[in-house]
Amino acid sequence: MIRNSLFAKLFSLVFAIFMVAPLVVVVGVAFTPEGFLEFPPSGISLRWFWAILDNPDFIDAAIMSLKLAAASATIATVICVPAALAIGSSRFAGRDALQALFLSPLTVPTVVLGIAFLRFLSMMGLNGTFWGLVFCHVVIIVPFVLRLVLASVIGLDPSIARAATSLGAGGWTVFRRITLPAIVPGIVGGWVLAFITSFDELTVTVFIVNPATTTLPVKLFSHITQTTDPLVASVSTVAILFTVALMLIVDRLYGLDRLLIGEGSR
Repeated sequence: MIRNSLFAKLFSLVFAIFMVAPLVVVVGVAFTPEGFLEFPPSGISLRWFWAILDNPDFIDAAIMSLKLAAASATIATVICVPAALAIGSSRFAGRDALQALFLSPLTVPTVVLGIAFLRFLSMMGLNGTFWGLVFCHVVIIVPFVLRLVLASVIGLDPSIARAATSLGAGGWTVFRRITLPAIVPGIVGGWVLAFITSFDELTVTVFIVNPATTTLPVKLFSHITQTTDPLVASVSTVAILFTVALMLIVDRLYGLDRLLIGEGSR
């Protein structure tokens, strides 16, 4: 068993505090009774959570973000499953180029992507539309889905599929009864990660939205430029709790270690 050194433990502790501290501040500010940002809060109040209900624009933006994230994650998953199966289980000319193409959005700065999408969607007459946003988000989140699904595909034991084929199972039967159940954790993990990434996307989205398709991150950004009341903190706290609840549900159903590490790597 490898024991971590004291320095490694201290580094891990400092890193965890560095990552969690901003979230703690945001949640603490959300419960302030004052009309300005205050941490630590002078008292505990749900004033700014009730204020969300008095701002239908935030609710509409949250619903838009949920619809956009669900549609984008689903389409990206449908695209990446066959791509991951092809890349991970076979050798063919252009395999590496295809994988690089799917992962290429990670290498392009989001501001550059935003400007490019704005130009492209304007030419196609889709700028500011829901499906234009879906297209852009699919491009952004495809690398995340492909990575997790591909990890599950690579972890498969090919001898199982060969054995099923030798016993008379067709290609569709092998996929439905052997391959698909084995890669479900990767598919679910990719979908969840893509959903969260799409829901939280701001830099690209701010270039291509209009008032009818404003997402929650864009609405928060716009609100911050106009005022600094704790409403932003309360909305952010709800978003944080939603994300944590989603991860806990997925953990109960599949286990986060299976989703992020892969069952085959154990």
